[in-house]
Parts: sequence; structure tokens; C-alpha cells
Amino acid sequence: MAKDYAAAYRIKPGARVDLGKRDPGDVSRLDVKNKKAARDRTDQDAREIDALQDRLYAEGKRALLVVLQGIDTSGKDGTVRGVFHHVGPLGVVVTPFGRPSKEELAHDFLWRAHLAVPKRGFIGIFNRSHYEDVLVVRVRKLIPLAEVELRYDQINTFEKILVENGVTVLKFMLHISKQEQADRLKERLAERKSQWKFNPDDLDDRKLWDKYQEAYQMMLARCSTAHAPWHVIPADHKWARNAAIARIVRETLENMNPQYPRPPWNPKDFVIR
Repeated sequence: MAKDYAAAYRIKPGARVDLGKRDPGDVSRLDVKNKKAARDRTDQDAREIDALQDRLYAEGKRALLVVLQGIDTSGKDGTVRGVFHHVGPLGVVVTPFGRPSKEELAHDFLWRAHLAVPKRGFIGIFNRSHYEDVLVVRVRKLIPLAEVELRYDQINTFEKILVENGVTVLKFMLHISKQEQADRLKERLAERKSQWKFNPDDLDDRKLWDKYQEAYQMMLARCSTAHAPWHVIPADHKWARNAAIARIVRETLENMNPQYPRPPWNPKDFVIR
């Protein structure tokens, strides 16, 4: 495995980001020959993620938080299925973030995110995340811009607290093209089993495509830090998206290198009849 496979997708802290210059269909950085090879490697990485998660759970000292952020149809659900399909339910928690409830709105905007942070020994996956509170609110002008500006720094501080307390934060922005989104929305309307996923409100957000792209660029520039960098993943091809993320998750867990704890007794002292 490459020593730092994630570097090709990572946003350097403080870097200006132009999503228009990043090809959502790029597969050149995968380092595989074709789609089949990418899928085979994803399956292999998923199995390794399962083994590493078992060690992480047994160790019980640290956690991994995987943040999946992207516009509608970018593949957040598909990533969870494609990358973590071999991982057992013990030690993995997926939290979807939708419109805040009345209770959540009665607290600070990070309250619900902190409640969902994975415990030691766990992998936590945020399907959408606390970043909705600098994306949707900025585009829809739900709060004053000055308050949005404060939130970038507050998010960076929040994630630094997590890292300092043993939570590795791994953030992925799923980058798709406007045409690909249109194709996926049409598929949802055409396929009976997928029609339940279609939300007419998605079309309202689609009209604000350029504003959302600007909001994502600002998010990436302001919140890709040394302790919790963002990774922009080309997501027009589902198989390529999964291959890239699976390899980065595996690499991250290998670098964490969790270990099975040694028991406080000698196994040879016991005889089971």
C-alpha cells in the first residue's frame, strides 16, 4: 500500500479551492487498471477494514470518525454500503443528519454532532454532518453571515478537541458534476424501488447549484486543518468513489495501528475440561 495514498485527494490547510478545476470523473489517481480491479481492491480493503475495526474495538482506547458530505445524490449512502459492507455491526455506528429538530435547535449547532461522536473503540460515520450548518444555512441565508463566519472557527476547535481526545477525524467531500446529479435524479424517478428516495426539495437545491459550490469551496478552505483535513473525492463513478475512500479508511486505520490488549492473566494457567 502507498505510504500516504490520501495525499492525492487531501486539501492542504489554507489552500484556495476551485471545484470547477477538479474533474468529478477523474479515476487516474486510483492506481488500478480498470473498474473490475477497482471493485476487487475495494472488497479487499473492506475486509481489512473489518479486521482493523475488530482490533480498534478490542483496544477500546481510540475512535475513528468518518464524515461524508456532499450534495444530493453524491453517494453518501452508497459509500457506507460499498466501503463498510464487511464490517460487523458491533463497533460501527452510522448517524444521518437531517433538518434539525426543535430540541436540537434549542442547543448550540454542534450539540447534536457531539452527541453522535463515536465512543472509544468505535467507528462512527456521519451521513451529512455538522457542516450542514455552514452550507445550507449559508446558501439559504438562514442566519446572519457573520454567524456563519464564526462557525468555521468553532468547527475547527470542536474537531481539535476530538483529535486531542483520541478521535481521528477523516472527512470526505463527495464531488459530482451537475450532469451526473441530473442523471441520478432521473434514475430515481424512473425506478420504482428508488422513487421513495426522490425529494422534490432536491430540485430547489439544484437551482442553487453555483451557490452550493461556492459554499463548499469556502468550507474546504476554512476547515481543512492539519488535525482534520478534508479530502475531495471524485464521485461521478460510484466504483471509483468507493475504491478511493476504502483505501484511505484502511490506510488511516493501519496508521492508527490498534492492538489487541493483553489479558492480566496467563492463558496457560487455565485448563478447560
